[in-house]
Amino acid sequence: MNRSWYAPRRLVSYLLVAGIAVTALFPLAWMAISGFKSQAEVLRSPFQFFPDVWQLENYRLILADPPFVRAMAITFAGAVIFTVASLVVNAMAAYAFARLDFAGKPLWWIVCITPMFVPAMAILLTSFVVVSKLGMLDTLAVLIIPGVASSAQMFFLRQFYLNMPAAVEEAALIDGATRWQIFLQIFVPQSLGPFVVVGIASFLAYWNSYVWPVLVVSNPDLTQIMQYLATFRSARGNEWGMLMAGSTLAALPTIVLVLIFQRYIVNGVRLAGIK
Repeated sequence: MNRSWYAPRRLVSYLLVAGIAVTALFPLAWMAISGFKSQAEVLRSPFQFFPDVWQLENYRLILADPPFVRAMAITFAGAVIFTVASLVVNAMAAYAFARLDFAGKPLWWIVCITPMFVPAMAILLTSFVVVSKLGMLDTLAVLIIPGVASSAQMFFLRQFYLNMPAAVEEAALIDGATRWQIFLQIFVPQSLGPFVVVGIASFLAYWNSYVWPVLVVSNPDLTQIMQYLATFRSARGNEWGMLMAGSTLAALPTIVLVLIFQRYIVNGVRLAGIK
């Protein structure tokens, strides 16, 4: 096999990947390092990447700010609840559509996946009307319940369940197992990879949500972290160092989550696509 072309092509591929990585990571690195700069250094020159003197004052000040700590805590709690609820609801729905037979199944499946093709803003506006009529505004429930059922996550998990061999399920039914037992004892343990993908997607969706919390929450005690960061300048002025420190701390949970479970993410996506 002629490999004369292989090395240059591989080098170009590596350079391309490195370029994409630098482009993606540079803003994050700039944000984190700016949190170690003084206010004068942040404003002095946008081309000074590293500070003259590294200092933790901005991180200390932002961590001593009660609204920031409260926003981080309430957002984290809401994200955990939202993630668990999403896993339960979407996994059960996906199993039903993949392995059960019931009246109107094709029609109900079309109804469930239709939101994937509807503009998000249209769904937000109609959802706002519904929750306002139900008196759910300014509650933690309004941040969680409307987004728990996800068309994309149902579709993803359904594909995984469709690819699981039917022989194991049939053997369990012959042995007298109920559908709940089959789901909980056979399908759920086999779904670790896809569950990690769905769980991280749910956590990120809740954590990074901004428009929906702005629409439905005005209670300061329920302010989400993205709301806090968006209103930081109006509340604290041009304290860019503190804003960069706060943004870095707000990004840490999602970064750590992805780094810890990156292997499961890759495996989960791969398994869901196996035929």
